[in-house]
Amino acid sequence: MRAVLSLGSNLADRWSLLRGVAEEFRGEIVAASPVYSTPPWGVTDQGEFLNAVLIVDVESTPLELLRRGQRLEDAAERVRERRWGPRTLDVDVVAVDDGGELTSDDPVLTLPHPFAHQRAFVLVPWLAADPAATLGGVPVADLLARLDPAEVAGIVEAGTL
Repeated sequence: MRAVLSLGSNLADRWSLLRGVAEEFRGEIVAASPVYSTPPWGVTDQGEFLNAVLIVDVESTPLELLRRGQRLEDAAERVRERRWGPRTLDVDVVAVDDGGELTSDDPVLTLPHPFAHQRAFVLVPWLAADPAATLGGVPVADLLARLDPAEVAGIVEAGTL
């Protein structure tokens, strides 16, 4: 199963936390985006994020992949005080392909991620990792072109994992 993971952090040692996720998936990574410095989205009274995307091939179900990401978040001592608030680590399963793009309305894991198409901090790294990527049959490049150019311009490459 191939999956797109969106990684983010704006607390603690952000670089180390993102690199820890990459290390967890070492051997399963098909592609990795650069790391981007991004302004907060949704709740803006917080620090800048570092965001990246990993494309992985894993031998698990989507729910098992979600739980694996949640274990990494727990190990980073993530606290969920506010929706879209600051966090040590966020590992989101954005999309899953198992011979075709999987969809799910399950409230535990909605696929594809319900906000991915609206978030430059997901789309910019995803496009960098996979220029031919699609979401719901729409090229990620087209989804990105629909966003506010000022939001897209705020996504700045900061380094590599």
